[in-house]
Order: sequence, then C-alpha cells, then structure tokens
Amino acid sequence: MTAADVKVLFGRRVRQLRKAKGVSQEAFAHQIQIDRSYFGSIERGERNVSLENICLIAEGLGVAPAELLTFDTLRDPALGE
Repeated sequence: MTAADVKVLFGRRVRQLRKAKGVSQEAFAHQIQIDRSYFGSIERGERNVSLENICLIAEGLGVAPAELLTFDTLRDPALGE
C-alpha cells in the first residue's frame, strides 16, 4: 500500500462515517472548525492529515481515532483494490 493509497482510503472512511451521521461536508467542517475546502481535500485523499486533525475528525464523528483507519470495507474490486 502506498502513501497515496492510505490517504484515499482514509478520506473514503471519513466520508463514509460522516455520511452515516447525515451531516453535510460543509456543516461537519464547520462543526470541527476545519476549513471546508481543506476538509474536502481530506475526503478526496489529497491530504496527509496530521494526528491532531485525525483526533478532531474522530471526536466530531463520535468514534475512536483508530476507527478512521479501518479500511477493510472500503476497497473497490472494480478498481483492482
């Protein structure tokens, strides 16, 4: 797994958990006090997220930080993942 893969999988996991809460990207970013465009780039897998921001995101989602690193259900067989 490359660093790019990890960033994409992390972003997918964050998006999955945020959507499960029924919160828009903009509202969630505002809630956790992260710039909306920065948060969007996290979900798109474009950012190497700091530990501090991982903890902010996890707290906002009501999960343990480790839950954001659970990628098993995010692989896309159509993409060879």
